[in-house]
Amino acid sequence: MGDAIDLTGDGGVMKKIVQRPKPDAIAPSESLPLVDVHYEGTLAETGEVFDTTREDNTIFSFEIGTGSVIKAWDVALRTMKVGEVAVITCKPEYAYGSAGSPPDIPPDATLVFEVELVACRPRKGSSISSVSDERARLEELKKQRDMAAAAKEEEKKKREEAKAAAAARIQAKLEAKKGKGKGKAK
Repeated sequence: MGDAIDLTGDGGVMKKIVQRPKPDAIAPSESLPLVDVHYEGTLAETGEVFDTTREDNTIFSFEIGTGSVIKAWDVALRTMKVGEVAVITCKPEYAYGSAGSPPDIPPDATLVFEVELVACRPRKGSSISSVSDERARLEELKKQRDMAAAAKEEEKKKREEAKAAAAARIQAKLEAKKGKGKGKAK
């Protein structure tokens, strides 16, 4: 969608937005540090997928800023909003470094993740109103996805109907041309 953005200033974590969030979408913050994501990770060198939540449609959850994920994710997810999909390219020093993560990730590997920020949540024990607000936002996000899917289906149906109508017009012209030559020899 846009150009890649250098999030670290040294090319270590690059972000390219694939799908923009709604303007009023929420972002991770001090009060909403828990994030839920869908992702697919590939090796930049080979394009081989080494991990994904897409196959079984699971959600991966973690708290930003606690070191529970690679540095690149802590950096990149802070810049995202719910509903956003971005491709994050991580140099080894922001991923698994010279050790790699055997057997799937070799030493000094540059990684590419397509990440969708699904939700931001408060820590356990935070105010109930923020939890219910987040639940409402998730419902709204689901509704938007369903509407987008329905709109795509409707567009597909209209294209198919237009193709059928065009084919019928062509067939009618062919039939008309065939009919013109008959009856002249009487």
